[in-house]
Amino acid sequence: MKQAIFVMMDQYADWEGAYLSSQLTDWVVKTASNQPEVTSIGGWTTRVDYQISELKPEMTLLVLIGGNAWQHDDLRLTTLIQQCLHRKVIVGAICGAVDYLARNGLLTGYRHTGNAQFLWQSFSQYQNPTDFDPQQVVVDRQLVTANGTAALAFTSAVLKASGQLTTAAKQALDLQQLGYYEYTRQYGDPFKP
Repeated sequence: MKQAIFVMMDQYADWEGAYLSSQLTDWVVKTASNQPEVTSIGGWTTRVDYQISELKPEMTLLVLIGGNAWQHDDLRLTTLIQQCLHRKVIVGAICGAVDYLARNGLLTGYRHTGNAQFLWQSFSQYQNPTDFDPQQVVVDRQLVTANGTAALAFTSAVLKASGQLTTAAKQALDLQQLGYYEYTRQYGDPFKP
């Protein structure tokens, strides 16, 4: 069975992973952090399934949810991300999590995006600024990066990269992107049989 691990630090952006996790219906979806319990920016308390130190790179998908606590480095997490990228595990990073990748040299060799490249100017391990693409989301091989305003585009890109962007998933995302009335004009009412 396919497994997705969502890494969320304290003060994680709860909206950035919700669309994606809701579309992984046939997957095992678990959470991980560097502490047993984290609180989102929106005030949700989450007891995570795993500590980062318990994770092995055998998952199908590693998702790094953004938020306000990615400025702290964690060698165990950096090593896990390196192993996942080496093993061709799909790694998705959004918002502050992309800052973490930049600071730890994990964007090297990949086209990428993020919140704002100028924030990374002091990161000595950020070696490839010419690979920055000012888009909502960028996919390069198995790495998906997105800025913090791109939760729906990030979801779509990660689903596509993992071969899970089904017609039903695309329509569910279109409903959120377009809104009910525009969606109904284009596709018909999703709630009528």
